[in-house]
Amino acid sequence: MRTAFDLSPLFRSSIGFDRVFDMIENASRVETIDNWPPYDIAKVGEDDYRITMAVAGFSQDELTVTYEPNMLMVSGQKADEDNGRYLHRGIAGRAFQRRFELADHVKVCGATLENGLLIIDLKRELPEEMKPRRIDIASGKALPKSRTRQIEAEKQAA
Repeated sequence: MRTAFDLSPLFRSSIGFDRVFDMIENASRVETIDNWPPYDIAKVGEDDYRITMAVAGFSQDELTVTYEPNMLMVSGQKADEDNGRYLHRGIAGRAFQRRFELADHVKVCGATLENGLLIIDLKRELPEEMKPRRIDIASGKALPKSRTRQIEAEKQAA
């Protein structure tokens, strides 16, 4: 059962949240669930994350990691190798493409391939102007009161 949400009331009073609304809309679409290759997403620090994908049988040259603002795409394409007739083929070698939506200010630090696991490290780096800062409170005399000035003079009757 699928429930459709009407987000139009939010569009009338929200500015700059287009990407969030698009993500909600995309998540509600029915798509075929493809859970290959399997992956883990872990939070390894306050602002550090790690994606680990099981890509057994893929070499470094057959994998592509692409980073765009707010999007990480990992794809794999096996080179055509036919080493004979298989009686059983259980190691998946099909092409794949996996997309990860990234929050604002999340950057890819690097990627490594070890023992059939592709490890991608990510870090959230907030710009200085977005970090919380302490505002000093000044002490001392209060500001002097300003005199009220009359803008228009009263008119006298003739």
